[in-house]
Order: sequence, then C-alpha cells, then structure tokens
Amino acid sequence: MYRFTLSTAIVVLIFSTSATATAFRFDTDPFAGSTALSTPGRQIVAGESFISFNIATDIFSLESTVFGVGSQVQFANNVVGSLPTSNVNVVVLRTFDDDANSGTPFAAGNAATLIANQITTPGPGFFIYFNQGLDLPRLVFSTDLSESTADLKVLFRMTNLTGPAGRDAIPTFTASNFEFTTVPEPSSLLTIMTAAGAFFAGGYAWRRRRASA
Repeated sequence: MYRFTLSTAIVVLIFSTSATATAFRFDTDPFAGSTALSTPGRQIVAGESFISFNIATDIFSLESTVFGVGSQVQFANNVVGSLPTSNVNVVVLRTFDDDANSGTPFAAGNAATLIANQITTPGPGFFIYFNQGLDLPRLVFSTDLSESTADLKVLFRMTNLTGPAGRDAIPTFTASNFEFTTVPEPSSLLTIMTAAGAFFAGGYAWRRRRASA
C-alpha cells in the first residue's frame, strides 16, 4: 500500500507543479476563414485571443506543422537594429515606435516592416511587439519575417501587460516562453496510451493482490 501511494503522490506532485504554468496553444490554420493568402499585398488578420500571460511561467505552444516553422525555436529579443539577420523565427521587438512614421501609432504592420528590414533570410515566424494604440503587447505570426508585404495573423493579445509596466516586461521574454510542437503520429499516440493503460492497470492489480493477501 505504501509503495503505490508513494508512486501516486509523485505523479500528483508532477502534475500540480506543471499546473502552475499555462500553455497557450495555437494549432489550427491561422488564416482559416480569411482571404489573406489569396489577396495581393499585406493583409493583417486580427481576431486574436485575449489572455493574461505570466512571463515567468507561461508558454506559447505553437504547432509547427500549421505554421511551417520547423521544430526548433530560434529566438531573439532586442531592439530592431540589434536583431540577427538570419537564423531566427521568434522575435521579441524592444523597439516601440517607428521614427519614419511617428505620426501613426505603432502597430503590427509597423513592427513587421522594421523586422523585415533587418532580417535577410526568408522564412515564416512569430514576433511580439508593443502596440501603442492598445497599450499592450501582441503575438503575431508572419508568413515571412524578411518580407515587408508578408501576411500577418495576430494570435494573442496580452491584456495584463499594459502601460509602462507592460513595456518594461518586454525584455524579460525568453526562448523558454515558446515551444514548437508536432502532433504525434497515430502509432506514437497509441504507444503512449498503451503505456499509460499498462501503468494504471498494474497499479490496480497490485492493490488487489495486497487486499487479498
């Protein structure tokens, strides 16, 4: 009885520790229901989810197969002039306005253009920027970070990171706030389910044997 109870306690502890972090998942076609990809020029698709994001613990869980970004997070967090020109698919932009267009509140299109002017290697990716009009950060997907006319889909709006405190928090985003996932193949999923079933069946059988002893 002690051995099984200890194992159960360990499992509960693992799940309760993981529960302190929230994974904000996006795993569907980002442009579903829109004509963005078939319309000439840059299209910006909003309709994002409103979330409260804890930078210290939370993550964005993004399905790589629907975004075409591969399996590895290549992360950069800096002002636009210090961003790498290649090998990056997640950008956190610390530049909060566009001096060349200072009369317009800094929005997703401004941020995407600044990033595209810096990055030279084509490829899809994500960026976080601070929207001046909304006074908060948003996570955006770009079909090509190096292209100033690439289509954009706003994925998340972080409603708890507003005002000066929200701006100050931008540099604290790290690569650990992002993960790229791949949906398991059916055979892999079956293996996982079979292993889980065997684990719980074994525990049940052990308790029955102990009860009848």
